[in-house]
Amino acid sequence: MMTTGLLLAGCDNKPGVNLGGIGGTPNPYNYMKASGQCQVGTPVAAGKNTRTATMQVRSDDGYCAIETRVSAGHPYASFGVSPAPDHGKVFIYNYNDHTYVTYTANTAYSGEDKFRVVLIPGGSQPREYMDVTATVTAPVVSGAK
Repeated sequence: MMTTGLLLAGCDNKPGVNLGGIGGTPNPYNYMKASGQCQVGTPVAAGKNTRTATMQVRSDDGYCAIETRVSAGHPYASFGVSPAPDHGKVFIYNYNDHTYVTYTANTAYSGEDKFRVVLIPGGSQPREYMDVTATVTAPVVSGAK
């Protein structure tokens, strides 16, 4: 499955992965806002062609990203989400030989959210799956005195 091709990046107060341009090629999705908190755990094998991943993210209208690619060093030929998260949205795209999975929690939501990413390497290779559990915290809002 993704034993050799899955890379997860975590951070605090920075995007999980740098969505900026690489090698002079601008990323068409660089306009997206990064979450104030994004920590992604190392994926764990959970059966044939399946891995699980965890992330901690703030529901501040910013994304948290997972970067992955096929073991041959190329992005996945196709992908999808099923089931989709109940309390946020997932956006998946290919850029610069990587597949990016971004998750944005609904604004002010606090709790757990889950979704499954379906990754299709292409050719006769079997589909791969990544089950993601996101722990979402709402931003702290202080009142005026």
